[in-house]
Amino acid sequence: MHLETLKLFCDLADFRSFSKTAEKHLLSQSAVSQQLAQLELAHKCQLITRRKRPIELTQAGQAFYRAARDILERYDQLKNELHSLDLGVDIRINIAAIFSIGMHSLNEYIKKFMLRYPNVNVHIEYFSADRIYELVLDGEMDIGLVAVPKKDKRLDVYDFEDELLVLACSPRHPLAGEKNIDVHRLQFERFIAFDKDVPTRIWIDGILSRYNTVVRPVMEFDNIETIKRAVEINAGVSILPEATILQEVASGTLRAIPFSNEKFVRPTGILVRKGRAMRQTTRYLLNILTEPSH
Repeated sequence: MHLETLKLFCDLADFRSFSKTAEKHLLSQSAVSQQLAQLELAHKCQLITRRKRPIELTQAGQAFYRAARDILERYDQLKNELHSLDLGVDIRINIAAIFSIGMHSLNEYIKKFMLRYPNVNVHIEYFSADRIYELVLDGEMDIGLVAVPKKDKRLDVYDFEDELLVLACSPRHPLAGEKNIDVHRLQFERFIAFDKDVPTRIWIDGILSRYNTVVRPVMEFDNIETIKRAVEINAGVSILPEATILQEVASGTLRAIPFSNEKFVRPTGILVRKGRAMRQTTRYLLNILTEPSH
């Protein structure tokens, strides 16, 4: 039995789809079905119920899935340990983060980590939140960082930073002179929003709904950097994490106004695949990211 076959079975169990599994492994659906049949023949049991859509694991299939995941994790750990013995190559920790967290929140944690492990390569890449969940679940990334994390039975989700939300506006906007602001003042204001499927948009919409405040979205973007540019030209106001606009506030291109109603925050979270085997270095970094002092 090859490791690639175990990977294929685990992906089939995760996707619950022959077509998606075939696409990921660059195979035909027939080839995926044949490899599954060979596994069932070798172990003399049915692993997947094919009559249901989406497909489901049998009891034997669930046991096989857990064992296959464990074997793949242990093999990954072995490769990493062997890799670390090669003194000519640094150990690498792969982090996937949304851009705002990677750029504005991670630096201090990485500096602290590097004091202890200066030779470890902490590799950070930026992706959309949906892509980060996929990469962490597939084992391609050791750690993921997202805003407004969602629960998933396949993931361990840890609290990261609660980011203070403020009103962001151009210095030319009529509200720019306010020291603090009641959220009701945003009623029918021109608003620069996140795209509807971005978790932060859903979170902010929830805040506005609680206060029965209706804004007028005039532009929608999938990232904070573009939203900031639109607010700078006074196309509208927005609600953003304060930490992400400190540079613009310092340079005078944006104003950050706190809300008087309550302390609005955007929760962020750390994603790790449940049961993932970790090197000591990765465990230490995770401990730094999750320590109560943050």
